[in-house]
Amino acid sequence: MKRFPTLFLFIALILGCQQNNQTSSNQHPEPIGTDNIAYKWGEMALKATANDTEKFKPRPTITSRYLGLIFVSVFDAWSRYDEKATPVYLSGVERRPADEQTLKNKEIAISYAAFRAMNEYYFSDQPMFRDFMEELGLDPDNESLDASTPEGIGNLAAKAVIEARKGDGANQYAEEEGSGGQPYFDYTGYAPVNPVDKNVDPNRWQPKYFSDGKGGKYAPGCLTPFWDKVRPVALKSGDQFRPGPPPMVGSEQLEKEVWEVIEMQANLTDEQKALVEFMRDGPQSVQQAGHWLKFAQDVSVRDNHTLDQDVKMYFYNQVVAMDAFIASWDSKMFYDYARPYALVHQYYDDQKIKAWGGEGKGMIEMTGNQWRPYSPETFLCPPFPSYVSGHSTISGGCAEALKLWTGSDEFGSESVLVAGAMTEPDNLGDTVTLRFPTFTQTAEMAGISRVLGGYHIQSDNIEGLKLGREVAREAWKFYKMHVGEE
Repeated sequence: MKRFPTLFLFIALILGCQQNNQTSSNQHPEPIGTDNIAYKWGEMALKATANDTEKFKPRPTITSRYLGLIFVSVFDAWSRYDEKATPVYLSGVERRPADEQTLKNKEIAISYAAFRAMNEYYFSDQPMFRDFMEELGLDPDNESLDASTPEGIGNLAAKAVIEARKGDGANQYAEEEGSGGQPYFDYTGYAPVNPVDKNVDPNRWQPKYFSDGKGGKYAPGCLTPFWDKVRPVALKSGDQFRPGPPPMVGSEQLEKEVWEVIEMQANLTDEQKALVEFMRDGPQSVQQAGHWLKFAQDVSVRDNHTLDQDVKMYFYNQVVAMDAFIASWDSKMFYDYARPYALVHQYYDDQKIKAWGGEGKGMIEMTGNQWRPYSPETFLCPPFPSYVSGHSTISGGCAEALKLWTGSDEFGSESVLVAGAMTEPDNLGDTVTLRFPTFTQTAEMAGISRVLGGYHIQSDNIEGLKLGREVAREAWKFYKMHVGEE
């Protein structure tokens, strides 16, 4: 008789194991990498950014703000289904109980947040977002603001971000005085010291002529010269880490750095040309913030990220990109510094140099006043002051952010390009594989590509990388606070 309890226990254990096995076989594993919903909304944001570039021309400052605020909206919605996280702009919405903190509720909440934010910022792509919502099985017409439902929380999160950022200095709604009803109009009244045909002060930025692609030419004005006035998300102010001044005309340092730009261009290898083009980006460009969102997505695939991980990583990554643009523009507009395009002309006016002659000409001998960057006629040089390099600032910042977030500098991404395809399609070079072994090296490759291309001197690059890293470290404290880890 004493053996029966043991037998019953044995049978119960077997039945329990069978039940557990049956339960686990009925459960679907959580989607990871490209299958998680946060990753898919990241892809949607990149498509919209590329479309924005095609429709409205490159405007990296503006699209960095869109991406930053989209992923703040996503994070704020997600935070109400997390144990510790606190939102940035969403207020008056309680954290949901533990039994509601499910993957399904998170997917719904972040989808409505992303959908509403993208509708606001990338309004011309609303049909694309609507189709994606329906593909996910969600009703795009559900405008509920019920804070007890994931749909309502997602809608509320986007609404809170949109409202909080009105009047933030970006002038999205032409709300700044003197805008004349034009969104993104320059309300600061910036005017370059140097007209396009006369270099009055060689230390200051000078507009340059571009081809209009139809046989004519035009000189684009300064892109968003008011961006230094935009309120950051994580930084205290745009000038929080403003670098010291660049080297001036007449200094030994600037003389060396201008010659370095000439020498680098005259000796461009196919790999360097490919690097210049990859970092510059061509048609369907997603600009620098989008570039680093793409790199973050590479990390997601590499490390099989869950929804939670991607929500947090994209949030930090894109807040850094947005704030780094503001910090970069603070330096650009404060110093209003010249680009190599004008500096080479100033230093080597009628002297003979070897340089790129333009499409179909290759490297030729010319006078210094004919020098130009390694760029197509229709986009010869970024139309705004030089110091510091935006590419270097955003790349330095986002690389540092991914390094801090993953806990390692290892990256491992790569890209295959044909050298010259975006710049001189009738003179193609070899097929090149660009390898990005670490985040730090990727940022440094992005930075030096701007010197190789003739858009920046080395000081623009070095100080830009440094500025970006300072932005990322400051934003890290902000991130840790909002995820509840500090």
